[in-house]
Parts: sequence; C-alpha cells; structure tokens
Amino acid sequence: MNESYNDNVPLIRVINDNDSFNGSLNETQVRKKNRSKYSKNVIRNQKYNIITFFPVVLYEQFKFFLNLYFLLVALSQFIPALKIGYIITYFGPLVFILSITISKEAYDDLLRKKRDNEENSQKYEILTADGFKHIPSSKIKVGHLIRIHENQRVPSDLLLLRTSNINGECFIRTDQLDGETDWKLRTAVSTTQQLKFDSELYDYQASIYAENPHKDIYKFIGTFTPFSASEESISTPLNVENTIWANTVLASGTAIGLVLYTGRDTRSVMNTNFPKTKVGKIDWEINRLAKILCVVTFIVSFVLIALNNFRGIWYISLFRFLIIFSSIIPISLRVNLDLGKTYYSYDIMHDDEIPGTVVRTSTIPEELGRVEYILSDKTGTLTKNEMELKQIHLGTLSYTTEAMEEIRSNLLMLYETQNEVNNIRFKRSKDMANRIKDIVIALALCHNVTPIISEDGKLTYEASSPDEIAIVKWTEKIGMTLIYRDTKKIKLKTPIDTILEFSILEIFPFTSETKRMGIIVKDEITNEITFYMKGADVVLSKMVLYNDWLDEECGNMARKGLRTLVIARKKLSNNSYMTFKKKYDQAKLSVADRNGEMEKVQTSIENDLELLGLTGVEDKLQDNVKTTLELLRNAGIKIWMLTGDKVETASCIAVSSKLVSRNSSIVKFFNLNSMTDACLVIDGETLQLCLSGCKDLFYEMTKNLPAVVCCRCSPTQKADVTKLIKTKIKNCVCAIGDGGNDVSMIQSADVGVGIVGKEGKQASLAADFSINQFQHLASLLLWHGRNSYKRSAALSQFIIHRGLIISVIQTVFSAMFYFAPIALYQGLLLVGYTTVYTSGPVFSLVLDKDINYATAMKYPELYKELLKGRSLSFKTFFQWMLISVYQGGIIMTGSILLFEDQFQNIKSITFTALIFNELLMVAFEVKTWHKTMVLAEIITLFFYILSMFYLKTDFDLSFIFSINFVWKVAAITLVSSLPLYIIKKLKSYFSPPNYLLIRD
Repeated sequence: MNESYNDNVPLIRVINDNDSFNGSLNETQVRKKNRSKYSKNVIRNQKYNIITFFPVVLYEQFKFFLNLYFLLVALSQFIPALKIGYIITYFGPLVFILSITISKEAYDDLLRKKRDNEENSQKYEILTADGFKHIPSSKIKVGHLIRIHENQRVPSDLLLLRTSNINGECFIRTDQLDGETDWKLRTAVSTTQQLKFDSELYDYQASIYAENPHKDIYKFIGTFTPFSASEESISTPLNVENTIWANTVLASGTAIGLVLYTGRDTRSVMNTNFPKTKVGKIDWEINRLAKILCVVTFIVSFVLIALNNFRGIWYISLFRFLIIFSSIIPISLRVNLDLGKTYYSYDIMHDDEIPGTVVRTSTIPEELGRVEYILSDKTGTLTKNEMELKQIHLGTLSYTTEAMEEIRSNLLMLYETQNEVNNIRFKRSKDMANRIKDIVIALALCHNVTPIISEDGKLTYEASSPDEIAIVKWTEKIGMTLIYRDTKKIKLKTPIDTILEFSILEIFPFTSETKRMGIIVKDEITNEITFYMKGADVVLSKMVLYNDWLDEECGNMARKGLRTLVIARKKLSNNSYMTFKKKYDQAKLSVADRNGEMEKVQTSIENDLELLGLTGVEDKLQDNVKTTLELLRNAGIKIWMLTGDKVETASCIAVSSKLVSRNSSIVKFFNLNSMTDACLVIDGETLQLCLSGCKDLFYEMTKNLPAVVCCRCSPTQKADVTKLIKTKIKNCVCAIGDGGNDVSMIQSADVGVGIVGKEGKQASLAADFSINQFQHLASLLLWHGRNSYKRSAALSQFIIHRGLIISVIQTVFSAMFYFAPIALYQGLLLVGYTTVYTSGPVFSLVLDKDINYATAMKYPELYKELLKGRSLSFKTFFQWMLISVYQGGIIMTGSILLFEDQFQNIKSITFTALIFNELLMVAFEVKTWHKTMVLAEIITLFFYILSMFYLKTDFDLSFIFSINFVWKVAAITLVSSLPLYIIKKLKSYFSPPNYLLIRD
C-alpha cells in the first residue's frame, strides 16, 4: 500500500493553544508542516528496546545485594591467586538464575511487542478525495477523518462529526478507559451532522480549536468554526460530549470523527500509570539478613587469618576464605522464594472457596499474612451497589416501600379524573395527587438515563449512576415510564398510556464538585419551561425556599442507611429563560476558564427553588459482610471505612454492617485518648485539616481504635490516609475498593484488593488481588495470607541454615588443618548440594500448613500472632545460626573422631552425614505431611546414592557400602539432629503455641 494518505488531508484544521491562527485557512502545505509536530499514533507498552534490554535488566538484577555479591565472588575466580575450584562452580548458579530472569523478561517483552504490533496494525477507514481507504492505526495523524464501526475500538482521540443516527447520537463503552461498564451517550457537531453525505466532510472548510492535551477524561474545551463565503462564521462550543477518546468502543451504529490527539497525547495514554513494582516486607527483611551473613562471613574469615598470626600474604588468604564461605549467603534463596510466590498465587487462583480471584502482583502474597489495617470503600465494596428506592418524603407525608401502591393509585386517579370538574369530594385527594405527580415527573425527567428497547421488546436502562436507574425504575413501577430519550427530547408514558413529550433545553450534568444535576425542559403541550434539580442536601438546602423539615428528614433517612436526594424545581418564564440562555451560550464559547464562567451563569437560576420532596435509596449490603468484618476484627485487624457519602449514611452502614462492634460507641473527633473500643466518624473537611496540619497527632489519637469512618473523602484523601498509616506501622496496609475513585488508594497500599463490581473493572485491574465479593477477603487474609507468610519464613530460614551448616563444616576443617584456605567441597559436589541433593525436600516446605482451613476461619485470633512477626525475626535467625553451628561442628568433629584412620574419605563421610542431616531436619520441620513431601525425600535420597556411582573421585564405593561406614554416619547424623528434635518436642509440650493447642 502506498502512503499517499499521509498527505491526503481534509480541509478541517486543528488548532491548539500553541498554534498561531489568523482566522483563515492557509494552503495545504502549511497544514502538513503543522501536523508533523504531533505524536505518532503508536501504542508502545514495551519496557525495553534492543539497546536498553541487557543494561536495564542486568541493573535491575544486580541492584539486589545477593546477586551483586555472587557476581563479585564469581569474577574473583579469574584471578589465579583467588581461584578455589572450577569457575563453573561459581558462574553456573549465577548464570542459571540470571538466564531464567532474563528469559522471562525477554519473553514478557516480546509478548508486549506482539500485542503492540497487533494493535498498531489494525486497519481503519479514513476519508480521502477518492472515498474511504484503509490504513493501519499507526499511520493515523491529526486531521484525518476516521470512520468507526459498531464494536470497533477507537484508535485516537476524536471529535465526533457524524453518526448513522439521524440525531447525531451514538453510544460508547468506556470500561477500558475509566472502568465504568455503563454506556455513554455522545453527540456529533450539529453543523456537520446536517450534511447529506459523508463525502461532503472532505471538502468542508472549518477550523477547530482544541485545548492542549491533558489527563482529565471528563473535561474538554474547544470550538468549531465553519467558513462560508456567504455567511458570517458562527463558532459552536465543544465539550466532552462531542468527543470519543481512544480505547473506548463504539457501541452502536457508525461514526465519523476528526482526529484531535494521537499517540502519547491521547487521554488513555496520559492516564496510563506504571506503578512501581511492589516489594514485600519479607524481601527487605531477608535482604537485611543477607547483609548480616556477609558481615559474619568477613568476621569468620578475619578470625581464621588472625588465629594463623597473619602468616604469608594474609590478604590473599582473607579473600580466599571469603570466597570459600560464600555459600553462607545462598544464591538460590531468591529463586526459591520467587518460585514459592508463584505457587502461592496459583493456589489462591484455584481455591474453590474464593472463585474468580485473580493475582495480578505475584511478588507479595506473603503480605496478606501481615495486614494490620484494612481501608475499605463503602459503596460497591461493603454494599452491593444495587439500589432500590425505599422512601419518598413530600414534607407532610412520607411513603415507604409498603405504601408505594398508594402513590401509584393516587397518580392513576389523577390522570383518570383530570378532565372532571373539581369538587369538594376530590379536592383534598387531588391536592395530594398533584404533589405526587410533580415529584414523580421531576424524577422521571431529571436524570441522564437512556431507555434501551431490545429486539424482544424488553425495556432496560443505561446510566452512569445506579442511583438514577433505581429512581427511573421506581417511576416506571408506579406508572410513569421513560420510553424515549435523545439529546433533544424526552417522552414519558403515563399510567393511562398517554404520552408526555418534553423538549430538552439545557442539561447541567452531575459532578463530584457540584454534587447536583439539573435539566431545563419545555412541556410540548403547555409550553411551560421548568428547571428541575436534584442533588445532595448540603448543596440544595441553600437553594430551596425556606422549610422546617428538610434537614431533620435527611438525618432520619441517613440513620436508616439510605442515600438521600433532594428534588426541587423552578418554573421559568420565556423571557427569563432567553436571558439565561444568551448568557450561558456566551459562557460556553469562553476559552479561558469556560467551566467557571458557565458555573456563574448557572447559579443565577439556582435560587428560590420549590422543594418537591426527598428520596431515600437503599444500597444493599454485600453477602456475609457482617460475618466477614467480625472475623477480620477478631483477627486483630483495624478497619477504616473511607467513603464519599455523608456522615449519617456512613455511620448507619458502619452499624448495620457490624463494622462497629456490639459494645462499641460512635464518637466525634475529640476525647479519643482513653477510648480503645469506639468508632471514630470524621468528615472530609476535618480530615483534610488533620492531614495537612497535624497528621502525627491524628494517627496517635486513632491508632488504638478498632474502626474509623472517614466521610466525604476525595480519592486524594483516601490515598493520603493510606500513605500516612503505611509510614507509621511495621506491618501492612490493605486497601479494598471497587470503583475508579479507589484506584489511587489501592495503588498506595502495601496490598491492593479490587472488587469486580457494578462500577466496572478499573479498581480490579489496578489492584494486586482481584476478588468478586468482599466476603472473600477473609479467606484471602486468614488462610492464604497465613500460609504464604509462614511458608516463606520457614523456607528462607531453612535455606539460610543450609548455607550456614556447610560453612561451619568448612570452618572447622580449616581450623583443624592449620587455617589453610582450602575448600573441602568443590565442583559438582558443591553445586549438587544446593540443587539436586536438597532443593526438592526444602522447597516442599511450601506445601506445609500448621492448621486446616476450617480452623483458620473458626479461630481468627490466630492471625494476631502473625502481626508480631515472630515467624521471621532476628530471634529466629540467630536460633537457626546456633543450630547450624552445633550441627556443623558435630558432623565435622564426629567424622574426625570416628574415622580417624580413614581421613582420606573425610569428604564423603561429612557430606553424606550432611545430606542425611538436612533430610531429617526437613522432616522435623513439617507440621502436616503431604505426599509430595514424602516423594521429595525418597527421590532425593535415591538420587544421592545413585550419584555416588558417577562421582567416583569423591566417593570410594567399597568404603561407603561397608557396615562400618553406615553405622558411624548414622550415629553422627543422629547426634547432630536428634537432640534438637527432642528439645523441640519438649518445648511444644511445656509451652505449646496457640495453633497447636487448638489443633490438638
């Protein structure tokens, strides 16, 4: 395919803030030159290229102390004076480990490149002088006219010019951009939508002002200015409703759009965060232990040189000892831990108790066993995000679920008798019916819900908020059904099947800043213009006419756990509306602070509103959320609820979900010092003051509380609270949420858990662990967290012990033979010790478990012990060091004492005793046997005996298979291991751990 499409540019020019524009179109060459400065429309998720791959990957590996240490040891073998054995002995394990890592990185990056190439080579239709032609996505440039078909991904940020819908409307799916699963309505520029044919767009002359690229996917400021020789150019304001961002999908019809931003300038790329790879606390703890082992290695080497009175070239001997004792720091430790993490992740994802769970960060499963704080969202996390209108209050009357039939009958009566003459009999009931009608029509009109009629005639609704869908479903249930909506009209079907038609004059969408939404409509029958508004009570209570019931009833509904919405209206005369419209249209064309100017004009009519009523919508609790929270609280985990809801609603959910325990009280911010069993409720403004001015004091006052509820929280505040707690505790913070507003909190936490909910998958995709229900969190922490942490602690300490014991044997050997820096074990024997001879049984410890699932869930108090960090601590580390010194000393001295006349076989004697000792120690550590563990022990023993026939230089077979050898090695092994087993059993008997008491 030739690339003539690169110069085939339509006569519509895109300008942004950095362009100079004199109001007229220049020749095509100028436009080509301007277009060359924009980013290429390519997707690139690769981490490396052919030049940076090896330097970056090697740097990432050698920044870890273990790998760097072994690289230096391996390099030292090229110096003849420091050479101990075969170079392959030192380079082999290092190269093997690095090869696995580099291969994995290369494979992952090649997959990323393959996916990128697939995306960049997808064909799209662009409009040219000869009609539509196909080009690959990577060749799309700013100014091209692209035609998108139904279910096709949008390749770049577009301005919508035409759609197949006569009204210029189309729906898009944005779940891959903002995580929301609902369809969004988009509207084409009216001027270009009116053209008869798509081909006319190519010769259409206009300029478009588009603001400079930025990250906000909910805002766009632009103007569309057509040029006509006969008419004065009239600019049309553009907003986000006229755009289709890259990575969204066209859900209906076809659409033609003008490319505004490409490549890294698109909203989707600018919002793509590459969070740092999370490293578990256990990895840092092991890194610290490795540094201690390095110091131990140096001290032992120096002592041996000192005991030899620094004879000869002592510093050469010092370096040789450092190389000989390098096995103290086990190079296989990181590989074993990484393989263990992979197994834990597999185990989590294949657990039938928590179906659908996905592990997205496999480097931190142990952190699940050390969670001290859980920071949870409310809506969609503790609650189902399934809304149902439960109560409606009209000032003098309140209707609950049981009385909804009365509303329906009143509304039906009103429409059936609307042509009858008012008389005393009907006056009172019609009065109430009219009030009901007013609020029902307001609820049926004031929203952003779009009705969708399927092929089988079933009516469903699409909206960005489940609250709105719940309200529209309620109006349908009582007889006022939304049957049609586009950008210009809304049609309602009354209880008597007549149609009410309203023209949409203006819409003021809901934002988290304004906390309200409004709509101006015109009744096509009466020509009345009405401004409807709904929103939070804290905002609308200042806009409505004086009343004495709103605040009290809002509080009452909030205490029932209902989400409240205030409904109001204002009737506008034709003159007052036209005055408002003129000012509002001028504000829309403002380039500088357009949103601020529009807000000012909007507030001019947001006063003296007639209060119609108050609605209460219930958000149902998640399944078993009460039981789960009680389990987690009994496990010693402090739970904070961070929500954007009001104080009363959040407090009620905290009580109903049992976040607040039976004996706890809800208190205000002060007088917390002496309270250890209370729930603190704090609002967003107070929280912001605490975070900005006295965060340390705030933490000190709340650290002993079992629960805290933070209301009216912004996403930034959620992340700030997470970061504050992380800096104050030695254990982990777990954040859990289901919406896009929880992503920053999830990514800031040590462990981020996302719930796949009705708000989409954005939180789930950004999280380290994805679950389907909140109740699965208990299994994730109390069972999988416990197993992962305890298994990794046992595995790492045993591998350290494995390196220490062989170094102790070497130390005793060197001390007995004039402190000579000569290695006892070399070549394949040394390599085999850390691989085929011990790796199977040692790694099988990842299958061990101290209690079963039922016990872990029945006694959550056992989790508290994990928070103390006793499974892997300096205490346990030094205990294993003493064990290694004892066993290494016994094996070496015992071998010399029992085999004093067969010293030439000291290598095979000590090594055999060492292997048997390690196999026994693994068996002593196992708490619950698994068939794989038994197989690992048997196969390893068989393989070791078999290898003796191959390594004839190290093993004298006639000597090894003698009875004298067998019983003496068995005696040495028993003396080195049996006393430790007896001590362990005595300790378990006189001072048993809690898990053992429960299990027994």
